Amino acid sequence: MDVWKRILTIFIVTISCVGCDQSTKLLASNYLPKGQMSSYLNDIFRIGYIENTGAFLGLGNNLSEGTRFWIFVVLVGAFLSGLLIYLIINSKQHLSSVTAFSLIFSGGLSNFYDRVVNNGAVIDFLNIGVGSLRTGIFNVADIAIMFGVFMLFFVSSDKSVTGS
Repeated sequence: MDVWKRILTIFIVTISCVGCDQSTKLLASNYLPKGQMSSYLNDIFRIGYIENTGAFLGLGNNLSEGTRFWIFVVLVGAFLSGLLIYLIINSKQHLSSVTAFSLIFSGGLSNFYDRVVNNGAVIDFLNIGVGSLRTGIFNVADIAIMFGVFMLFFVSSDKSVTGS
């Protein structure tokens, strides 16, 4: 795939993902009460404003502020920079893998932006589940990251099945 097509794909995915994520986080911060979850559709969906200083499912919340900064800002920033460089320079990628990696990059970038402007916290506001089987509280950027990971998994397993 040529470099300009990769850059255009990265740009479109990033603008769409970050725009959607930041818009929903703005709505959540303006209209949802902090720390309260409202239940919808027989408690399948819960929506409420939470500031998460940790990572996925709150992992790392108990780390010191300095440690969280080094892990969630410095290391994540370096990872995102490396991923962007990889996306731009690796010409052997197909559209599906560029899109998948771009989703991971975009979701990470939007959460990274949150950490920088919100004193190390990411805004989360969504939860789904049935009964006691529930997800952690997440946001649109997390959905993009997970969708990108699943896309990569299926792109990889499709290639291993077809032998290409």
